Amino acid sequence: MSTTIAVAGKGGSGKTTLASLIIRFLHRQQGPILAVDADPNSNLGISLGLQAKRTIGQVQGEFLEEKLDIPPGLSKQAWLELKLHEVVEESEGIDLIVMGRPDGPGCYCSINVLLRDYLENLSGNYEWTVVDNEAGMEHLSRRTTQKIDILLMVAEPSLKGLRTAARLKALVEELKLSIGHQFLVVNRSSNDLPPPLKAEVEKVGLDFLGTIPQDEAIVQYDLEEKPLLSLPDTSAAAIAIKEMMGNILKPNKM
Repeated sequence: MSTTIAVAGKGGSGKTTLASLIIRFLHRQQGPILAVDADPNSNLGISLGLQAKRTIGQVQGEFLEEKLDIPPGLSKQAWLELKLHEVVEESEGIDLIVMGRPDGPGCYCSINVLLRDYLENLSGNYEWTVVDNEAGMEHLSRRTTQKIDILLMVAEPSLKGLRTAARLKALVEELKLSIGHQFLVVNRSSNDLPPPLKAEVEKVGLDFLGTIPQDEAIVQYDLEEKPLLSLPDTSAAAIAIKEMMGNILKPNKM
């Protein structure tokens, strides 16, 4: 059975880094993994050292904008599904798909529906699906990710970041989304949060998974354009993720 982990949060909170570190952990433990870059500002592939040659947005653009001749006997839906399979960038243990650009200025709705429906069919082939969502709350309101087993809301160590996580939680409840478990993660912070932030964490009302420390190794990897998959086990962030994932994957958490 496939398990879907989605990462959400305010822009700049470190969603892509968190998603990449989770994929790194799972890659070392078990697989196969489907990595989904659902952020139009696509960076997950770069962080993993993978490069998608085509995106779902490109396929949709070809389907909607070009007068393509669909082979006789092939329905439009079948043609579209065939082309979407070409979007999957395969590698050892990890496959990547990228949402890419929208189908029109300011309009992401139809591409999100397309991604959702495609993921529902595709994710069953993988043990894990890890989704790096776009910043903010729009992906949830448009129901880009229909079924989520684990939702990680990441926040930077600030009142604004934590209050965004609280608004995300409220939106999930309002939309009655199908989510198994929700957790809060504070990124780029020490374990000893200042009292005002500890109080705000309590107000969010989510299971607090812990903090990810500022890690100079990640900064250096970014400067050298090295994939986080090769981050050493001694990395402070990698150690924190290992502990978090151990807590998430305990039988009573799933």
